[in-house]
Amino acid sequence: MEWEQIKEYTEEKESVCRKNDTIAQTLYQEYGVKRGLRDENGKGVLTGLTNISEIISSTVENGKRVPCDGQLWYRGYRIESLINDLKEDEFGFEKIAYLLIMGELPSKEQELEFKELLNSVRKLPTNFTRDVIMKAPTEDIMNSMTKSILTLSSYDLEVKDTSVANVLRQCIQLIAEFPLLAVYGYNAYNHYEKYESMFIHHPDPKLSTAENILMLLRPDKKYSLTEAKVLDTALILHMEHGGGNNSTFTTRVVTSSGSDTYATMTAAMSSLKGPKHGGANIKVMEMMEDIRSHVSDYENKEEVKAYLEKIVDKQAFDKKGLIYGMGHAVYSISDPRERIFKKYVVQLAEEKGRQKDLALYQNIEELAPEVIAEKRKIFKGVSPNVDFYSGFVYEMLGIPQELYTAMFAVARIVGWSAHRIEELICMDKIIRPAYMSVMQELE
Repeated sequence: MEWEQIKEYTEEKESVCRKNDTIAQTLYQEYGVKRGLRDENGKGVLTGLTNISEIISSTVENGKRVPCDGQLWYRGYRIESLINDLKEDEFGFEKIAYLLIMGELPSKEQELEFKELLNSVRKLPTNFTRDVIMKAPTEDIMNSMTKSILTLSSYDLEVKDTSVANVLRQCIQLIAEFPLLAVYGYNAYNHYEKYESMFIHHPDPKLSTAENILMLLRPDKKYSLTEAKVLDTALILHMEHGGGNNSTFTTRVVTSSGSDTYATMTAAMSSLKGPKHGGANIKVMEMMEDIRSHVSDYENKEEVKAYLEKIVDKQAFDKKGLIYGMGHAVYSISDPRERIFKKYVVQLAEEKGRQKDLALYQNIEELAPEVIAEKRKIFKGVSPNVDFYSGFVYEMLGIPQELYTAMFAVARIVGWSAHRIEELICMDKIIRPAYMSVMQELE
């Protein structure tokens, strides 16, 4: 009764909040306020400096900014070079995590030492899985992980110590623990809420992060080299993406307040789980399922294009007029992560016998920019982003949709860690952006 009472009250008061909290759009222009810290051209307001990564989407020619194929750099290395330098049977997550956090590529000895360190702390406190993760399981694995991260702080005797050495130690532990929090959180939900069989495997210290994730997820613990290599590549591509993305900026804001590592990472998790940030690939998968149910021949470009036109005209799918996975806030001509990932998508699709589905994706990749240009008169360039294919990859790997955003977090904890450490070293001021009051004085 109390729940119904407060629900009824708040529904009645919604209109009051809307009336008193609405600010005229013209005032943002009048005072030069950048909504979302972005100007009308989509360029971000400069709020900090970083030495961790760089995104390049345009060049200057004859004094004019010209769009170019997107580039992503980690610590001075192009992401293509880092991935291409890996051998066919080599997993790079740990090596590139070291690069992002420490600022330099490890020697063979340093890489081995770092891998052994990660594997040695890839474990949870005694009975933590039973007493924390399995209590109140939920399909929202991001919330499950966030609860677990905060609870882990109770086991840390130096939780409040924000010295760089201690924060580095905490970050390394969380990087190692995140796969367990994600997979065990899903296993608990899968058992208690979906009534499936329960299995909890222990991580294998001889395996890479990507291999451990697949092993932990599968009842028989088995996976192929291709599967592990594709997942490893996905993790590398999602590790870091500049200091201006929402969750990384959140990391720096909370770090600047002097808060501890666990609170900082839970704040970043809360940011990432938003559908405008980390949940984009789920929306792509929902759209693709809708397209499959309305397109009979995946290789018939005319039929595919006709349905995409219906989507853009708000006559199909969710009626919002968006082709999900197309376009990016920064990149216009191409997303470097998608360019790299596509090769592995083709390889995995062939291994899984999913060439028909791959053909549909490839046709949408080709036709969607045409449809958007024709219907929306947008000619600056629209290309697929990394989320366009990542959901398809996770599906082929047997990773359930409930874990899609969690896999993003398993990778992005590395970038968050690097930015937290850089913020601690370089800045000694709390981040306090200005807000101008347009409140009407009543007396």
